[in-house]
This record gives sequence, structure tokens and C-alpha cells, in this order.
Amino acid sequence: MKSTEDFCLQRRTLGGFVILGMLVAAFSCGGESEIEQPIPLLDEMTIDYPLSLWDQAIEGETLLRVLVTEGGSVDSVEISESSGYSAFDSAAVAGAIDLRFNPATQDGESIEVWVTLPVQFSKRPSPDNKN
Repeated sequence: MKSTEDFCLQRRTLGGFVILGMLVAAFSCGGESEIEQPIPLLDEMTIDYPLSLWDQAIEGETLLRVLVTEGGSVDSVEISESSGYSAFDSAAVAGAIDLRFNPATQDGESIEVWVTLPVQFSKRPSPDNKN
């Protein structure tokens, strides 16, 4: 049986989840071939819900721009739209840096692209997690 502290930590960690509705924000120079967007590796998504905001039942969303490399790692992260809470914004950036992706491709070749990544902080469980 889990202790109350373990349960709270688990809920806080799972509370900040990444919505998978990413938008590719980069296009090829020629613009003729379609870009297949990068796919996040879900096993590695961990964004901590800031404890102070969790305790106050505050929810929010930070919109990030993330540069995904040809190898699927994150090179750069920018805040595109703040949640209005610096703790959410900082947690989103810190978590996004460690994300890994199957890289975007164009004409069968891996390419570097900017993607828009919404990070939603909600106390409700994500659809993937029924805990």
C-alpha cells in the first residue's frame, strides 16, 4: 500500500502532463515536400507540477516552442505563451528540455524542426492515466 506522501508525489508528477497536440512550426526551404512531425516518446514524459500551485489547486497551461533535433533530442525551448505563473512556466521548460522524440522526417530523412508544445497543468488525471 502506498503512503499518503508517495500518493501525493505521484499525483503531482502526473498532474502536469503534455498534451500531444503538437504543431510543426518549421517548413522546408523548398516547401514542396510534406514534413512528418516528431512524435514524443511517452515513456520519458515527466513534468512536475509545482507543489505551491498544486496545494492551491491552481491549474494552467504554458505554450512552448521546442526545437527538436535530427536525432530526436530537444536543442532549445522558448516560452511562446506564459501561463501567468512563473512556477508553471519554469516547470514546463525544465521538463521539455529532457523530452525525447522520434524525429521529424521529410523525404525519408530526419530533420530539425520547431514544434509548438502546449503543457497543461491540471489536477485531473490525464486521459492516459486513471490513477
